[in-house]
Amino acid sequence: MNKILWITFVTIYISYVQSAVIDKDEFVTVEDNPYQNVNEIANPDVESARNERILWPYVAESTTKPENEESKTDEKDIKDVKPREKRFLHWSYPQSPIVDMMMQTMSVNYSPNVAGDPFDFLRDSYQLPEGKLLEEYDYIIVGAGTSGSVLAARLTEGKPKATVLLLEAGKPEMLLSDIPALAPYIKLTHYVWPYTMEHQPGVCLGSEEQRCYSPQGKAVGGSSVVNDMIYSRGRPQDWDRIAADGNYGWSYDEILQYYKKSERCELRKYKNATYSGRDGELTVENVPFRTGLVEAFLAAGRLHGNPTIDYNAPDQLGFGYVQTTQNRGHRLSAAKAFLHPHKRRKNLHILTDAKVTKVVIEPQTKRAYAVEYLKNHIKHTARCRREIILAAGSVGSPQLLMLSGIGPKEKLDVLGIPVISDLRVGKSLYDHIAFPGIVFKLNSNNASLQELKVATLPNLMQWLQFGDGLMTTPGLVEAVGFIKTSHSDGQVPDVELLNLGGSIVSDNGGAFRKSLKISDKTYVTAFSGLHGSDTWSAIPILLHPKSKGYLELRDNDPFSHPKLYGNYFTDPQDMETMKEAIKYVIKLGESEPFKKYGAQLYLPPYPNCQHHGPGSDLYWECAIRTMVVSLHHHVGACKMGPPNDPEAIVDPELRVYGVDGLRVVDLSVLPHTISGHMTAPALMIGEKAADMIKKIWSNVVV
Repeated sequence: MNKILWITFVTIYISYVQSAVIDKDEFVTVEDNPYQNVNEIANPDVESARNERILWPYVAESTTKPENEESKTDEKDIKDVKPREKRFLHWSYPQSPIVDMMMQTMSVNYSPNVAGDPFDFLRDSYQLPEGKLLEEYDYIIVGAGTSGSVLAARLTEGKPKATVLLLEAGKPEMLLSDIPALAPYIKLTHYVWPYTMEHQPGVCLGSEEQRCYSPQGKAVGGSSVVNDMIYSRGRPQDWDRIAADGNYGWSYDEILQYYKKSERCELRKYKNATYSGRDGELTVENVPFRTGLVEAFLAAGRLHGNPTIDYNAPDQLGFGYVQTTQNRGHRLSAAKAFLHPHKRRKNLHILTDAKVTKVVIEPQTKRAYAVEYLKNHIKHTARCRREIILAAGSVGSPQLLMLSGIGPKEKLDVLGIPVISDLRVGKSLYDHIAFPGIVFKLNSNNASLQELKVATLPNLMQWLQFGDGLMTTPGLVEAVGFIKTSHSDGQVPDVELLNLGGSIVSDNGGAFRKSLKISDKTYVTAFSGLHGSDTWSAIPILLHPKSKGYLELRDNDPFSHPKLYGNYFTDPQDMETMKEAIKYVIKLGESEPFKKYGAQLYLPPYPNCQHHGPGSDLYWECAIRTMVVSLHHHVGACKMGPPNDPEAIVDPELRVYGVDGLRVVDLSVLPHTISGHMTAPALMIGEKAADMIKKIWSNVVV
């Protein structure tokens, strides 16, 4: 038997035997859902196991000892730990009950190959197929994120064989990132670039240092490794508006084929829809587990004129169960879907922990022909025959353009960067912002998801063995709704609602609020009174903010984070839209479907808002300014547009203006926000770019 499998089996078994024995009567199940979507497979053993009482268990009564009876580690015990074991006591991952439990299942004799990284053996690996790099490649892709993963897979398939070097600054993903319930926790690890917005007076007042946190994925798979896995395409009108601005080929009817190409729809009710893809690499499925709260949310929506629908249908608007990029309850990142199956292709070289610092451009011909990158603190240069493609993300790509001499001349001159092409890189930056401060306290036990009840060994085993149960819920999200407020332009919804199976207090101030960087002072003052309570929340998201931010270099050091200016709520209409959305959520929570849970609106005593009457307009505006968070859905810094658009950085085929052999293929090219989350559009952009690139080079003889 494989050694790793043997170690895993033995240690999990030992841990399970040594764990407290809990009688079956101590388990209760969350309300059954007749529309529960699980993969029906002809396996009676699997199906019968799913129907046992252990499915989706909550411990009804606490079995933990009182605080004064808890065992404490003696200092002498720590000193007596052998050096190899002592290293486990000081690993740098943030705390999480689920992670702690997985640590306990590992063999005490296991020593990580990488110091300080006890999970190194659980990571995927990307070895060079021939053991060495080539002197020159057909294409070099910077960034193995969502778009970059798709692009690399497509450019290396078929014949003639093109050679591709894919450079990624982050590491491969691992087992922890597979667990959907750990999505907030993963945002606190080295799998993200921990960007923060620059300080803006009167905004993000409840965040650490009063700066909104806006992390971006730093992994093979990019943000698809750390996000909440929500699959949404935006409305047809979003894309038609982009096309109407002069971007040929980007209307909804023209891009639909690329959405379908990637998708393998496993939504039982909608998988045969004409707009769904059935043969793609990326599985889209509903979450196997749901609380009864999602049914109350959908029922409340119907009462107020919002039908329960497939929210990705082009001709419907309403509420629907969340659709996720999961495969049988496990996160399915872009890397797993598009890179892992093809990592042994001889013409695809994937280099991790490789930070690109510059695109090398010939100053006379203005053609990009190489990139400089650092790996293991050593500078390298990789040369390219055809094209260099930046897929480094909404922040990384504009930063790299400017470091390479493509950007606003007045800014680059100050930093001593020779100007290759004077473009307004970073001058347009839009973002989705949200308000997680609407919380209803429930007069009901075990109605919501709470971390201490989710993080049990039986639940972990349920997820490992069957891919279902409580750990499949992505960051508490169970449903999505789209509404039009009175401020909408009438064409597209201006607010999205994320329905949670709990709230910001579900983990008692743990990873959920820390992943948003809400400060200790704000959280303790406002929410500590809800600890241990069942709660419900729906988070309103501003989909099309009028306020416009910008991005610029901090200095000419490629390792410095750029300055991100959100300029949130500088347009007053954004505040009015958010306040109206809050009132709508309150109306949902006070409607009949939530009455069986005894839902009562909780008005947090925010430190900055105690001089306003609770529930008043001034109170809610103050609350918004305190608790607003970025969803790190930045777009626009490498804006796509026709030649007559003075703010355009790339043309509709994503080629950088003024430089040959250079494209940008990621979300930074979108000129506007879209009505939804960003994974699906990033995949579509990668698919469409691959077709455009292959069409250009189709007649080249290798």
